[in-house]
Amino acid sequence: MKNFLKFLIIVFVASIFNYNSIYAAGSIDSNYSTGFYKQGKKLVLRAKKLEKKNKKEKAEKIYLKALKIFEKAYAKDKKNADILNYLGYTLRKTGDFEKAEKFYLMGLKLDVGHLGINEYLGELYVQTNRIELAKKRLEVLSGCECEEYEELKELIENN
Repeated sequence: MKNFLKFLIIVFVASIFNYNSIYAAGSIDSNYSTGFYKQGKKLVLRAKKLEKKNKKEKAEKIYLKALKIFEKAYAKDKKNADILNYLGYTLRKTGDFEKAEKFYLMGLKLDVGHLGINEYLGELYVQTNRIELAKKRLEVLSGCECEEYEELKELIENN
């Protein structure tokens, strides 16, 4: 009987500990979406490096992998502007401008001042020859003293 009681106490304590560790940082879903987000972001950084080395085919394959991961993150967390930003980014990098724009705009509804979304949406507008819309994104970024502003400004000036 003593051993059984010890066993029950150990199981009870372990279950409490496990419960607290799972819910300490939020819900299970947000932990999964955060994990997917981090995985996707690592892939995007890898793809950017390949692009700089002019290895565009390899970069596109990695962007496609990242896109699938960000889709999983989005399925778990539809109210995260950072996830929407990277969904738009990976879609734009793989050539789906229309869908990319939709995700960027959804992200701006959540965070109108999001630096990354404003820069990347501006880049999309430049790529699709809508310079006036790109200038509006630049206007939103003006005054931020950030690289997003400088990069978009340079891109607009060069087109």
